[in-house]
Amino acid sequence: MPIDGTITRRALLRAATCTAMSALAGPGLAEAAYPSRSVTWVLPFAVGGATGRLARPICERLSSRLGQPFIPENRPGAGGNVGTKSVVDAAPDGYTILATSTANAINVTFDPSLPFDAAHDLIHVATLARTPLLLLVSNELPVKTLAEFLAYAKANPGKLSVGSAGPGTVQHLSAELFRAMAGLEWTHVHYRGSGPGLVDLSSGHVHAMFDNIASSLELLQGGKIRALAVTTRDPSKLMPDLPPIWTVLPGFETSGFYGAAVPRGTPQEIVDLLNHEINLAIADPAIRKAFDEIGAIPITCSARDCGGVFAAEIVRWRQLIALSRASSNG
Repeated sequence: MPIDGTITRRALLRAATCTAMSALAGPGLAEAAYPSRSVTWVLPFAVGGATGRLARPICERLSSRLGQPFIPENRPGAGGNVGTKSVVDAAPDGYTILATSTANAINVTFDPSLPFDAAHDLIHVATLARTPLLLLVSNELPVKTLAEFLAYAKANPGKLSVGSAGPGTVQHLSAELFRAMAGLEWTHVHYRGSGPGLVDLSSGHVHAMFDNIASSLELLQGGKIRALAVTTRDPSKLMPDLPPIWTVLPGFETSGFYGAAVPRGTPQEIVDLLNHEINLAIADPAIRKAFDEIGAIPITCSARDCGGVFAAEIVRWRQLIALSRASSNG
């Protein structure tokens, strides 16, 4: 059967139009289809921490909105550095996202030997939330208030063991700042994330721990551990009866910071898309409710401003680390 000339002309016109669109789109054409497959959202701490509690509902929302699975994957180790390094080394194509936290800002100062720089090797695409930490104690410790804890620690120098989610984490540095400012002596025990440390706290293997409400809430509600105070200057809306540590140690204030980042070199179109969709997710009432349930304070920013927000967090923790060291030496 002969080919119809009209169809041929239409086909040629269609082809010419597609060629023109491709020329106009240029290098960004490939990114326009993002995401075309599953995306891995790396959680650099053990299961059960605030990082996962904040990221998982956002992954569900992105999966629904963008039509491809956004899969949270725990890669714990070295205070978050194992998971962070895996994202730094990943292809800059938007298919590997890092759940960032205060640990990333701390380590720029705390561990200058790291083979990467989270401020320069990553593009910070979104902020998620800020969370207060709690001073937690084992039920076996004979204290029920912040004042009693301080008195007991001072009366028993070197006898307390205090857990953390790993060296250089906000939990570790909060404990160190508290110890230094109060003039205490204790043994620090590092874990591969909050979960394992809280298990040991609830069983009495360590005496105290600084950690997020999100990680510890289930154990607190079950009466397995006790909370004595919050690390923010203002009380937590979720636990308004807990006093801020500031009231007995003026100048003490720490909090957890959470965001999202991708490898340096990721196309701006993808950065802008992720920023837009994550900000929309945080505005969703269901996600706001999930944040409220763990005491998280939602924060958002534009793609352009995210790097500056992270830079400010680095400065903040550099000052706190210096204060901690000065208090120890004084």
